[in-house]
Amino acid sequence: MGTKGSEAEDQHPMSGIHRLDLSARRQRLVDADMADPDELSVFDGAGLSAESADRMIENALGTFSLPAGIGVNLRINGVDRVAPMAIEEPSVVAAASHAAKLLRHGGGIEAHCSEPIVVGQVQLLDVPDPDRAERAIQAASLELLHLANQNHRRLTAAGGGARSLELRRLEPLGPDDPVGPMVVVHLQVDVRDAMGANVVNTMCETVAPRLEDLSGGRARLRILTNLCDHRTVTVRGRVPLDRLDRREAARGSDLAQGIVEASVFAERDPYRATTHNKGIMNGVDAVLVAAGQDWRAVEAGAHAYAARNGRYAALARWRVTGEYLHGEMTLPLAVGVVGGVVKVHPGVRTALRLGRVRTASDLAELAAAVGLAQNLGALRALAGDGIQAGHMRLHARNLAAEVGAVGSEIDAVSRAMAEARQYDRDAAQRLLNRLRNERAAP
Repeated sequence: MGTKGSEAEDQHPMSGIHRLDLSARRQRLVDADMADPDELSVFDGAGLSAESADRMIENALGTFSLPAGIGVNLRINGVDRVAPMAIEEPSVVAAASHAAKLLRHGGGIEAHCSEPIVVGQVQLLDVPDPDRAERAIQAASLELLHLANQNHRRLTAAGGGARSLELRRLEPLGPDDPVGPMVVVHLQVDVRDAMGANVVNTMCETVAPRLEDLSGGRARLRILTNLCDHRTVTVRGRVPLDRLDRREAARGSDLAQGIVEASVFAERDPYRATTHNKGIMNGVDAVLVAAGQDWRAVEAGAHAYAARNGRYAALARWRVTGEYLHGEMTLPLAVGVVGGVVKVHPGVRTALRLGRVRTASDLAELAAAVGLAQNLGALRALAGDGIQAGHMRLHARNLAAEVGAVGSEIDAVSRAMAEARQYDRDAAQRLLNRLRNERAAP
């Protein structure tokens, strides 16, 4: 994980970018050779034309924009990265960036991806003899894998393809369950740098008739599962206790204890775990939206994974060991960097370049790292001044703009609102009027 040395604490190339205006932020990225000016201009209009949108979805009307920015201060496996993030919620980018800076003091975030195995399911009904059917399917497993792979030579040439079969038997849940026993065949497929939905669904369709022959039953559903528990990413990070509070180093131990207590609360209680995990997904989803991924699939899989032991619980956990606060999280994360929207959306291509994403593993590690950082940022706020303080400071900017503040007035009014701890439209209007009157006075 590294040590508290200068190597671990050197400045991220984008450090302090939040203090710059929009054009200066873009110029910083250009100067760091992370993007070209023309590339960044795609964010002026979401990077997608109405004509392209019309080809992507049915009944298109045009495009819908979200704020797009970058999370900074990330060091992942020893490499400085920025995270493209598209999200409307105030404070997420700021919280993740600040927490990533804390984690840098402990050496950054370590990330490790499993093999990219996605599971497809074939549901078999009306199987006359499930025991005999399962033996027959297992005996024909090599034949079935060959059948699944036969029309996917490009994938197999790249080292992927159908790898193995697994069988499950699902009995009726009770007397009011209207369907009899099921035999479910899991087809495990290495999808390489793809998200995998299309190839896995096609393979399930291909093997279904042969499974009917072998089982004597009928195949109904033939589709992947979004519970990608064979395709996971694990991230770990640590923060020196004396770095948790920049105002008072001695208070770091108290903050760390508060973070641990909040973590254990989420590990024990599904009500708290739901909000704990929502905070994690704030960071993960923001990266996935910017990168053109199926974030709904990842959300579904993450929450199902959180309940894998029969009780919904926290995805990330934090503990104090010695002089450090340690955090760890494992997340199922199926993402892709080939085909689909990646090919047609200029904004997605720019986002992937900004994040130094070349493979699906790069993207999974980046998204999970931001999720862990976001969780640390949220728990640190909860254990300290409370989550609303940061939220409301950023909300003040929106209120200032709503009442007509422009340019430097927005920052001045939002600062005045924070100092007065008044966050409503009337306060914003009153403070804006006062500011303008002061400036107009001789």
